Amino acid sequence: MSGERAWHAELAWLPGRGVCSDVLIEAAEGRFTAVTPEVSTGEIAPELRPMLTRLPGLTLPGMANGHSHAFHRALRGATEQAAGTFWDWRERMYQVAASLDPDSYLELARAVYAEMALAGITCVGEFHYLHHGPGGIPYADPNEMGMALIGAAEQAGIRITLLDTCYLSGGLDPDGQPRPLAGTQLRFGDRDGEAWAARASALGADEHGRLGPLARVGAAIHSVRAVPLGQMHPVITWAQHLGAPLHAHLSEQHAENEASLAAYRLTPAEVLYDAGALGPRSTLVHCSHLAGHDVDLLGGSRAFTCLCPTTEADLADGTGPAREMANAGTTLTLGTDSHAVIDLFEEARLVEYSERIASGRRGHFRAGELARAATTDGHASLGWPEAGEIATGAIADLVTVAVDTSPRLAGATRKTALASAIFAGSAADVRQVVAGGEDLVTDGRNVLVDDVPAALSAAVRRVLCDE
Repeated sequence: MSGERAWHAELAWLPGRGVCSDVLIEAAEGRFTAVTPEVSTGEIAPELRPMLTRLPGLTLPGMANGHSHAFHRALRGATEQAAGTFWDWRERMYQVAASLDPDSYLELARAVYAEMALAGITCVGEFHYLHHGPGGIPYADPNEMGMALIGAAEQAGIRITLLDTCYLSGGLDPDGQPRPLAGTQLRFGDRDGEAWAARASALGADEHGRLGPLARVGAAIHSVRAVPLGQMHPVITWAQHLGAPLHAHLSEQHAENEASLAAYRLTPAEVLYDAGALGPRSTLVHCSHLAGHDVDLLGGSRAFTCLCPTTEADLADGTGPAREMANAGTTLTLGTDSHAVIDLFEEARLVEYSERIASGRRGHFRAGELARAATTDGHASLGWPEAGEIATGAIADLVTVAVDTSPRLAGATRKTALASAIFAGSAADVRQVVAGGEDLVTDGRNVLVDDVPAALSAAVRRVLCDE
């Protein structure tokens, strides 16, 4: 934790106030202690000036990446030469999963999380199902791969919610019988839901789901096709016992819906609802192909929905009814999923642009709604409700994007700065990042991982050793 810090932001987006000018921000021990707009340089108290950092541009809260598969980053650009569907891409993804061990996973994830930090992400939800060694044989520590991810986040300077994922079957037969895991999938599986819960408990989280100052734990049901209905209860109970987040992929593919209807005569959303998996600590990822009264089930449960538009576009998944879900009571968050790019500004604007393409109309989401999805709401969905806004008592995370020195944002005013950042900004515009009161990115450079491109290159080449 840091001692006392102070920043003077040219522009800052504040809860309930919008974008304000000349904002004096103070912190101690990693938390904001005072946030005061309209403070000129001459009005700053003399005792604060020696510790003061000036933040030219627009300052936002730290951003939360609600859905990540760190090892998918190795596939960026490697699958673009072939046609096909999500299922073809998945086979290439399995090849990468088969090549990883705890050391290479730590190296790759550390570089990926350092790339996230450069993009203004201060917290990640890692949807983790690569648990065991080749053939499904557990490591001496059955959570060694999960601990590698926690260590990677710590080394990269960002917080993590390890969403330990239950993955038990390779699909569903029409009679509802699960298909056995095979090949690389064997690395994902525990014997059953109870075995999953026992392994997840061995991570050592306290009664509030904390694994340390920068790490918390959550649970995940990979999908309706990967966790049979009769095996969901131990996962749900485990998450409820800790008050932890519970995440699940939902209706990402038409084939998932078809398998669920054949096996259970229910949509995937109905299966999760009947199992008791939907509620205000639940996050459903993708929701690209909702049907019937699925939207009302999610909204009535006050669940979160995590949209990952760059991945959904890259994999030809389709897009979910974002505005309809939000109107029904679902809280939207954002994720980078397969890391086709790591840029929450792009994810945010694609939520709006997808609605425009489908409807032929503009203006479905205001910039503030999309900014909340990337910050306050994203953190809440990951079990960090005390993060994601620049307010007294919150975790002291700050992200400053260049304005006048960015060709994308040059000419923005106080009135237009937030909309310009959301609808035209880029991860490349991030210049300063503070996480928990500590400098993480300074002048566009990660202070913990000095050469992020080199770290990524080395890690990806180690994983793709055959290319």
